[in-house]
Amino acid sequence: MDKLLIEGGFQLNGSVTASGAKNSALPILASSILLKDKLTLSNIPHLNDITTMLEILSSMGAYMTFNENMDIEVDTSLINNLKARYELVKTMRASILVLGPLLARFHEAEVALPGGCAIGSRPVNLHLDCMRKLGANIDTSNGYIKASAKGGLIGANIEFSQVTVTGTENAIMAASLAKGQTKITNAAKEPEVTDLIKCLNKMGAKIQGEDTDKLIIDGVKELSPTNYSVMPDRIEIATYLTATAMTGGEITVKAVNPNTIDKVLQKLELAGAKISKNDDSICLKMKKLPSAVNISTAPYPSFPTDMQAQFIAMNSIAEGQSEVIENVFENRFMHVQELVRMGGKIKLKGNSALIDGNLNGLTSAPVMATDLRASASLVLAGLVAKGITKVDRIYHIDRGYERIEEKLKLLGAKIDRISE
Repeated sequence: MDKLLIEGGFQLNGSVTASGAKNSALPILASSILLKDKLTLSNIPHLNDITTMLEILSSMGAYMTFNENMDIEVDTSLINNLKARYELVKTMRASILVLGPLLARFHEAEVALPGGCAIGSRPVNLHLDCMRKLGANIDTSNGYIKASAKGGLIGANIEFSQVTVTGTENAIMAASLAKGQTKITNAAKEPEVTDLIKCLNKMGAKIQGEDTDKLIIDGVKELSPTNYSVMPDRIEIATYLTATAMTGGEITVKAVNPNTIDKVLQKLELAGAKISKNDDSICLKMKKLPSAVNISTAPYPSFPTDMQAQFIAMNSIAEGQSEVIENVFENRFMHVQELVRMGGKIKLKGNSALIDGNLNGLTSAPVMATDLRASASLVLAGLVAKGITKVDRIYHIDRGYERIEEKLKLLGAKIDRISE
């Protein structure tokens, strides 16, 4: 099993190019099911979750080709299997994103109840309820969602009881080919949702309201083939910037959209970082120990839950006390005990982490990743810890960070991937 060995104490300096956003690429890949033709995508990150989605599409009969630039052409014209098997779905919760497109195009779907990171309740019922409102009959038995819509889906009014990113994406894709108009309220406003909308509209969908919580979708009979470049990964970008705020140094992250991480940049500036932005790059300089910052997570455009673990790692070595409040997932502090083993002074109280910055610094220890963003926080802690930190179960980090050890090495980190 692969592990990361990290020798702490080295500043990060240089430049790194952002990868494409996993959380944008996955729904866009799923949207290829809506086509009776080809969708060509660029800036797709090479990650385990992407491989899983491609395997799911391939198992249904889709055909994938790659050109010299590693663009992916997905041909779904010959899909003949409407089942997403448990063996593929169990490792990735985003697998449920094939449900809406299958129902919209084929009026039938069988999708295994998904797995993924164990970070709390992410109820599937939000997906199922919106499909029912669009006219689908849903049965869940033997670990599978079995859905059908004889005659096709029909436009409806959908109001989500809580903000759900993948639920919004599934509803958008299903409504794109439904008969009539669909109105979605309390829709997720994440940039990745907007990226999906832009791709679908380029295919000929009629979706209004991007970047808002109210969407209007006029169903069309069919979509057309197109080319689309996936947005840069805002969480990867924010993670490298936070790593530099912790280690000190100066880095430039290229091929980015700074507007998608405004709240993170504001908090990094409060921590003492000097930040400058261009249209497609961000430069961060850090010449001091970070100052502790309070954060409270919430759906976009508030502070992202996917950066909570990394900021707890930064606050662990910061000057002062801080409170980190997790409002999105109820089980997303599993990294805390690993950070405590490295010398972090962190106490949990309900959905809050209370942190006293350890000015003596963290010390190396063998640690174990429990989910994707938790693993990133342990890597960041290892970059500043005294000694050599061994991070186990890094298959979690490979789900969301493309070649993380290679990119950190380019910036001056002492980090290696080993197999044991």
